[in-house]
Amino acid sequence: MLNRKAKLSLSRHDAQRELHSRHLKARLLIFIGTATALFGSIDYAASADVSAADSSALDFKQWGLVAIQEGGRRKPVDTFAKEALIRITGRSTYTDKSGKRWQPNDFVLSALLETRDWKNEPMVLISSGQLKEQLGLDKTQRRFSFTQLAGSTELQRLANEAQAAKRAEKPLDRVQQEALSVSDRLTLLTRLMDGSTLVIVPAPTNDTAPWVDPSGWSRYYSETQFAPVQPQLQALATTYVNGDGFNFSRAANQLRENVRALSPSIYPQERQLRLEYFYNHFEAFYRAIWCYGIALVILIAAQLRRRGRALQNIGVAIALLGLAFQATGIVLRCVIAGRPPVTNMYESIIWVSFAVSLFGMIFFARYHARVYLLAALPVTLIALLLVHQMPIAMPSSIDPLVPVLRDNFWLTVHVLTITLSYAAFALAMGFGHILLWRYARDPAAARADAPMHFWLYRVLQLGVLLLAAGTILGGVWANYSWGRFWGWDPKETWALIALLCYVLALHGRLAGWWTQFGLTVASVVCFLAVLMAWYGVNFVLGKGLHSYGFGIGGETYVATFIVLDLLFVAFAIWRYRSSKSAVAPEGQIEGERVAVQL
Repeated sequence: MLNRKAKLSLSRHDAQRELHSRHLKARLLIFIGTATALFGSIDYAASADVSAADSSALDFKQWGLVAIQEGGRRKPVDTFAKEALIRITGRSTYTDKSGKRWQPNDFVLSALLETRDWKNEPMVLISSGQLKEQLGLDKTQRRFSFTQLAGSTELQRLANEAQAAKRAEKPLDRVQQEALSVSDRLTLLTRLMDGSTLVIVPAPTNDTAPWVDPSGWSRYYSETQFAPVQPQLQALATTYVNGDGFNFSRAANQLRENVRALSPSIYPQERQLRLEYFYNHFEAFYRAIWCYGIALVILIAAQLRRRGRALQNIGVAIALLGLAFQATGIVLRCVIAGRPPVTNMYESIIWVSFAVSLFGMIFFARYHARVYLLAALPVTLIALLLVHQMPIAMPSSIDPLVPVLRDNFWLTVHVLTITLSYAAFALAMGFGHILLWRYARDPAAARADAPMHFWLYRVLQLGVLLLAAGTILGGVWANYSWGRFWGWDPKETWALIALLCYVLALHGRLAGWWTQFGLTVASVVCFLAVLMAWYGVNFVLGKGLHSYGFGIGGETYVATFIVLDLLFVAFAIWRYRSSKSAVAPEGQIEGERVAVQL
């Protein structure tokens, strides 16, 4: 069996010669953990004239249900394969140079058995233009080959510097962060190809003991105990390379049963594996995106027509279907993770976007105003599209909780309350955009629409109530976890700033410091403070005790949104001030003020 370090040091031509003679056999040896069984029956890789059959038509469900230990938890290989391909390429599927589209499970097995020259396939993502420039790479290209990057001394130097700075708890710049990410992608691809990441053999009794890959079975089991697993590993590899779909599924199913028999008390239950597999392939959030998009189009059409009641009912029904899909996805994720969705940016966006549509539906039912749905659905749709299109910046992986978050009632209550306030403010922000658009088109008509301003005021009241409660509960959690109620941590500080901004906006309207138009502007502008507390602290500042929520990426999208939004607000203010429309009668203004105070 080839030593892993020796294999990594082979040149490209050496690797090709090994593939045609014994390299594939060595990988199969790693995969099944025994030389005797393999050399006794497999010789399809011994000749350069024989190539692996097309594997794209294989059914990978049974293979995907095999359990693996990775990232601190036990999960199906299907989940691991999807996360691995996203981490390496930035996408959940990959199209190679020949035009073949690789699904995650297919890619993992192909990399393990090296049925394709993955070292020279341009698939490793580099998202930072600065890093590409520093490495002397083509800035128009997004992905590069393992061989191209592994031979870069500059990348190695940057990664070493970033590691040293990280150990010293020093802040990393964007280039260093990306260099670390690329280094991690190369390491993952290396471990996929050498088989060390396929940790599917469970520990015998200890629930916290590490699992091993098939080549390390002797660490826990005798030859007699592991003997039933060996022929299934061999059969799985053989049928995959030969493209034998029926026997491939059969071998994968039998492999799962035999591995489970090694340690039934440690191996995940079948229903757990199948539930997570269903969650992966049901794609509830993707279905919700389609429902929200279709519902929004129908509701806009209903708004433009004078008699759009039938269209409105259809749009509301489809929006409710989208809510059902999203709720299903959140519930499945909670059951799989065993906790509420409150620990990272992906989960918080999924939860907040759901709450936005839920609040919109509740206010629609209360006031019979479809404008709530017209405000809520675009916000939810954009949020879901962002997390769907940015899997690197906001990974959807279900990770174990860090110690400070475990078994903490106050954390769950605090974070859910805070994020619900974000949802209310996001709904108010969407509502404010509709009102500002009306002000930009016809300031007099917008000013005279008292119900619209009253509804906006109600949403802002809800947001302030939730944010105030969430901030206080955050202090309780801080005292429980860190021994102090308030410490001016960046997250705490920006949550307080956001609360004060909205309290000032509401109080100023109530006290008559500004008109209803000023409150409309505040509903949009104040959301920037929420954006800073929610995204900016985690992804821009990257400092404080809330490090478990930190990440990188998306700055360009957020900055573009802020600039365009402020330009839109400035345009609406200019149109409002330049309007020569008559001011509404004093009695009407007083009536509106009374309505706002209700």
